[in-house]
Amino acid sequence: MSLLIKDLHARVKDGQEILRGLTLEIEQGRVHAVMGPNGSGKSTLSKVIAGHPDYEITSGDILMDGKSILAMEADERSRAGLFLAFQYPVEIPGVSNANFIRAALQARLKSGEELEATEYYADLYQEMDALQISRTFTARSVNEGFSGGEKKRNEVLQMKMLNPAYAILDETDSGLDIDALKIVADGVNSQLGPKLGVLLITHYQRLLDYIRPDVVHVLLGGRIVRTAGPELALELESKGYDWIREELAEPVPA
Repeated sequence: MSLLIKDLHARVKDGQEILRGLTLEIEQGRVHAVMGPNGSGKSTLSKVIAGHPDYEITSGDILMDGKSILAMEADERSRAGLFLAFQYPVEIPGVSNANFIRAALQARLKSGEELEATEYYADLYQEMDALQISRTFTARSVNEGFSGGEKKRNEVLQMKMLNPAYAILDETDSGLDIDALKIVADGVNSQLGPKLGVLLITHYQRLLDYIRPDVVHVLLGGRIVRTAGPELALELESKGYDWIREELAEPVPA
């Protein structure tokens, strides 16, 4: 079972092409890290997979467990088992955390089924305690007035409650101090297992010290240009990306 991005070309609607023939397969049970400089297409990749309406796929396909998801709306992709943790989580005034997650879980049940409230809150409180999120946050509007670390922990809380088959974490380490990073990483690590495939997008090696990838990919100019083990992230940390550009047989846009 895997999430397969196959020769994907995508652009901002009526704008510049950003992904230029990107191929990548994320298998359940494995963590794939994608690294690359600013403007290489990392966040675009995450949004295109999730079905963001501002992007247009011009060719290629995205297959979840062998089935194309291109015709699915973002909410359908989510219910099918896809999760995206945003680099910049949005605030949703007027919608409490508890009701937001509960509605997402309810949407995954068969018609006529109802989420059992006592079990739901027991699970929610258990996960909040593990992520060191105050239980008072259940009544607060989603991300409204949250610090950067609180927003990222809230994203991981949603992931743990929704239990996806594939999770895309877009720069989850962005804006976190070391204590918050450890808490978020522990939350992600607690979810890892044979039924979860993870695409971890990051700039920095430090996140990979806490969430160890099985594979590291380099994204430059809208396509994957290098794939290796975790040692590749250490090499990028010390040498940057210019050495990869120099080794490529053809020029790659920054």
